[in-house]
Amino acid sequence: MPKLYKSIQSINTNSVSNAFQKAIESIQPDIVHCFEMQLSGLPILPIMEQNSIPLIYSSWGSDVYYVKQLGGVSKHQLACFYKRANYLITDCKRDYNLATKNGYANQFLGVFPGNGGLTIDDSKIKSFDNRYLILIKGYDDGGVGKASKVLEALQLVPKKLLLHKHIVIYSADDTIQEQIKQSKALLTLGITVYSRYSFIQNEALLAVMGQSCIHIANSLSDGMPNALLEAMSMGAFPIQSNPGQVTEEVITHTENGFLITNPLDETEIATHIKNALNNNALRQRAQDFNTDFIKMHYNRATLQLQIQNLYTAIK
Repeated sequence: MPKLYKSIQSINTNSVSNAFQKAIESIQPDIVHCFEMQLSGLPILPIMEQNSIPLIYSSWGSDVYYVKQLGGVSKHQLACFYKRANYLITDCKRDYNLATKNGYANQFLGVFPGNGGLTIDDSKIKSFDNRYLILIKGYDDGGVGKASKVLEALQLVPKKLLLHKHIVIYSADDTIQEQIKQSKALLTLGITVYSRYSFIQNEALLAVMGQSCIHIANSLSDGMPNALLEAMSMGAFPIQSNPGQVTEEVITHTENGFLITNPLDETEIATHIKNALNNNALRQRAQDFNTDFIKMHYNRATLQLQIQNLYTAIK
């Protein structure tokens, strides 16, 4: 609802600008680091255009890839923001290419996960034979999240494959809970739902991932999903949508996971679930590969020094 969003932002932006101006005057920062453009960057842009403080912009989620579809950002605003941002960090290669294509011409600092990397507790990673959960990310807000299609797909999976499995849906929108209540087929399955509006400690969610044989997340748009990287780090076999070919930066289809080509096709998703559950050898190989891959490329202990050096190198 772009018109409603703009009317709300016209009030919100003024309060953000005033508070940000006061913070600038009080703190006198050496650097301003903005995570996400639409909600964080544009409200402070008028203030930043009046100073020369170095501005780092970290793209987040659908911030670059889905900006036109989400609405709320004009071409002029986009051009002005890209011009003012001195430095760019992205969470995937795709978004760097898109940003430069759309006019960003200043310095690129590299690709880093949005959460700064993962701290992995090996003791929470269950062995292959002790994984009985199917874990589903439950975003389905009428926007980019399409968990409803995953639930439709589950109803197409032979029940014998779901025997002795328990389904856990986390960060679930209310529409997902309603979909389950309205489906006789889903009500016959063992399902636990954690609402999107109920806070779960990240350590607890990682422990659930460490018990999951499969992790499924489906959306029309995303950056490099932190939840995907976390699930891979904990050994869960990933079945993930691939908007703008971003997920294929870490998943090779049929080798260490399955890529969903059409997030609106429940039949395709069901096929991936069936193939994953029927192929123990594939999932076991993927578990070993993915846990090693994440430790090598997304370990917070390794990335921490790189990020610290990144800040100190800025002038």
